[in-house]
Amino acid sequence: MRFVDETRIKAIAGNGGNGCLSFRREKYVPRGGPDGGDGGDGGSIYLLADNDLNTLVDFRYIRTYKAPQGKKGAKRCQTGAGGDDLFLKVPLGTRAFDLETDEFIGELTEPGMTLLVSQGGFHGLGNTRFKSSVNRTPRQTTEGTEGEYRHLKLELRVLADVGLLGLPNAGKSTFIRSVSSATPKVADYPFTTMIPNLGVVGLDGGNSFVIADVPGLIEGAADGAGLGTRFLKHLSRTRLLLHLVDLLPMDLSDPAENAVSIVNEVKKYGEGLDDKQCWLVLNKTDLIDDEEIEEISQKVIAALDWKGPVARISAISGKGTLDLSNDIMEYLNELNRVEKETAEAQSNETSED
Repeated sequence: MRFVDETRIKAIAGNGGNGCLSFRREKYVPRGGPDGGDGGDGGSIYLLADNDLNTLVDFRYIRTYKAPQGKKGAKRCQTGAGGDDLFLKVPLGTRAFDLETDEFIGELTEPGMTLLVSQGGFHGLGNTRFKSSVNRTPRQTTEGTEGEYRHLKLELRVLADVGLLGLPNAGKSTFIRSVSSATPKVADYPFTTMIPNLGVVGLDGGNSFVIADVPGLIEGAADGAGLGTRFLKHLSRTRLLLHLVDLLPMDLSDPAENAVSIVNEVKKYGEGLDDKQCWLVLNKTDLIDDEEIEEISQKVIAALDWKGPVARISAISGKGTLDLSNDIMEYLNELNRVEKETAEAQSNETSED
């Protein structure tokens, strides 16, 4: 299935039904009172988060969505039928924006979550509503209001705990295949990965986390070169970044210079990505001996002035990948514990106030 992470649609909610002007007319009741019913509400349009979807491709083929209108009220105080709400299924991580006002409407982050994007019109009132002690035969009704018309931008940001950064052919796809059940394409040429790939890393004790692999970055990516800049947004919601560095690049380039170029592109891109917790992962240790591994590692660490955690792995052989996965799980669990304690403390403070 084609991966589409951004699209534009028109969402047109249904109009409310008009109120009815009617008077009771029956045998032996020639001059009955008002009995006009209200109209029905127009249908609204919602986005619905579906865990089984991973692309917005369906919205590329159907661009306009209309919810049903409310029906007009009827005599005998009958209320018109309301228009059914329209639910548009979207992947988790979908964000909605109003293109005309630049308003951020909301984001869907949990399965089954709904987001109102276009409000249906409200019903009109029948003349029964206007009966009073001084007006026994009202001829006043109101029309239903128009439903909202919105031009929307839908943007998908994949939800993952861990994101992978690195040049093309740094071994990101091989790594995600090694630690999870994901099967992204692996080949010995740049930009093998053309779309984001997600994998679930399962560990002992029922622990697991989601890891995201995006197309590799190249120098100038933040200015639009290559594929990476288009997909960097998918890493914005991750809780940890892994910066994979190839210790023996196929083009014989300098691993330290390559690592610095990636860090520079992330800083230029901004969006808070350079402030995220990041670990350095030195890959392809199976291709060189221990002495060279240490020499190149120290050169990369010095070039980056790296102060964070460093892991040395071979993604293709699996060496070091289990230890790294366990360390990641331990970090995420600790992060969850701290966040839970903070939320509980804030909740207690609020209840005391």
